[in-house]
Amino acid sequence: MDNPLRLEVIVASVRPERFAPVVADWFVRTARSDTAFDTGVIDLAHTPLPTELSVTPEVLAYRERLAAADAFVAVTSEYNHGYPAALKTALDSAKHEWRAKPIGFVGYGGLSGGLRAIEQLRQVVAEIHMVSIRETVSFHRAKRRFDDGGETADGAAIDAAQRLLRQLAWWGRHLRTARATDPYPG
Repeated sequence: MDNPLRLEVIVASVRPERFAPVVADWFVRTARSDTAFDTGVIDLAHTPLPTELSVTPEVLAYRERLAAADAFVAVTSEYNHGYPAALKTALDSAKHEWRAKPIGFVGYGGLSGGLRAIEQLRQVVAEIHMVSIRETVSFHRAKRRFDDGGETADGAAIDAAQRLLRQLAWWGRHLRTARATDPYPG
């Protein structure tokens, strides 16, 4: 593609000994194989965002990166039926940079596969004027779904990732054009 969409994959979990890098690395490899995207990673474990939402040089750099993006995917675990606090801080640390941009979700966890966290996130991203992609990737009992090399044979997740990326590309292209020709009024 001549003008690929800038996709930022946000890794939400910041816990020590987290499983997030396994899931995120798999998804990033999948996204990078799609020529519709130029894919970067924002790992919240390595992105110092103040929980009191003050503006620091790191927050300004984070906002610039978000502003340059055309689309996002959040790779999120589920803790106590919700998403990680670091992801809420990441969402609340910016405002205009999110608007009129699509976001997809890759969830993982125990029996729910992160789906309860994703449903909560859909409400939050609607409030910050984002478009939530309907297709979701979900890994139930995630640690059992990946081999030692970080690959998965979970056919449903592999198929869902391809569908998510196709939908994300469609929304990303159309919203990028709309933002350029008729800026979002939010």
